[in-house]
Amino acid sequence: MAGRVKSAIKRGRATVETAIEHGRATVETAIVHGRATVETALHHGRATVEEAFHHGRATVETALEHGRATMRAAILHGREDIRIERVPVPRAEVGELIVRVGAALTCGTDLKVFRRGYHARMIVPPALFGHELAGTVVEAGEGVTRFAPEHRVVALNSAPCGRCYFCLRDQENLCDDLLFNNGAYAEFIRIPARIVAKNTLRVPDHVPLEHAALTEPLACAVHGFEDSNPRKGDIVAVIGGGPLGLMILHVAALAGYETIAIVKHDGQMEAARQLGATHLVQSSSIRKAIRDTRALTPNERGVDVAIEAVGVPEAWQEAVEMVRKGGTVNFFGGCAVNTSVLLDTNRIHYSDITLRATFHHTPAICRKALDLIASGRFQAGAFITGHAHLYELNRVFEKLMNRSSEIKTAIVP
Repeated sequence: MAGRVKSAIKRGRATVETAIEHGRATVETAIVHGRATVETALHHGRATVEEAFHHGRATVETALEHGRATMRAAILHGREDIRIERVPVPRAEVGELIVRVGAALTCGTDLKVFRRGYHARMIVPPALFGHELAGTVVEAGEGVTRFAPEHRVVALNSAPCGRCYFCLRDQENLCDDLLFNNGAYAEFIRIPARIVAKNTLRVPDHVPLEHAALTEPLACAVHGFEDSNPRKGDIVAVIGGGPLGLMILHVAALAGYETIAIVKHDGQMEAARQLGATHLVQSSSIRKAIRDTRALTPNERGVDVAIEAVGVPEAWQEAVEMVRKGGTVNFFGGCAVNTSVLLDTNRIHYSDITLRATFHHTPAICRKALDLIASGRFQAGAFITGHAHLYELNRVFEKLMNRSSEIKTAIVP
């Protein structure tokens, strides 16, 4: 396999040094002239881009040693406006890490940001983009003792302050000074000191980096499931067959709960079945979905827990209608800013329904998520349904906007 990779690279430019000498300034260009996409390389027998780098002596570090001071990175400029640009390679300050990105995953939140052009809490353009990643440490700043070059790590996208009112009440996801980090769609990413200290984890050797990159969304899913406080014997319904809806469903199934997946598309049906759904409800009609879901419960009383993972008002209403008296609804999916939802207050009050919502994750839950991935019980591979090069990022997001069957695409710089 290594021989085929080397041959592929040689057909473009044999090494980064040669590429630079002949006017080709980047590793990507060198590879593009050998193999156009990651998928093509995989088709011809190349296992991972990491492996190609190792066997082709085409690492970014080698390029830097030969005088290169910039890298390719995705910059969000506004609504549906991502540009792959050259930016300075970051350097580690005190307490920081520089990580060579091994895999960065597409995410529903990133898709929302792509559509809207911003995220009120996470990103204001123009800015580096992307937040689900795993990679290899290439530089450790002064004072960093837990990590060193060549360590494989997953760096979460945020870290709480640990001092505010909410942190002291074990609600670190609501931290008044929650520090976010973006820039995963790039060759390198700088990890701020607080995230290094509180929310960067070593990846076990047997875990592929693209699987480890699922830690952040899985942590959100685990948080949403646990926050719903299911009891033994409960029936848990999950509305939505997107990446996080499927993750919550899988987490609930792994925990031994009877689950109902409520989805619209055939591909989502198959994915939900593979991930352990006990029952499947497929419908584009909310009223029919509610009837069909209730029909799967004893005496059609409704589910014990309904978790909404779509993020539209109609799905919030649907969740309230399908839960039993005394049940719990979790509004997990975040709606657009200034969205209002009409709910039946009579039903909520006289049926004693608990309404709650779950946002983000905490450092402790992130560790749970990585442990679950490392255990092998979580079907990480089922969630990564495509691979693409950084240059193809716009195409990938356009495809996701058209509701393709992809769950997550691994972007390899």
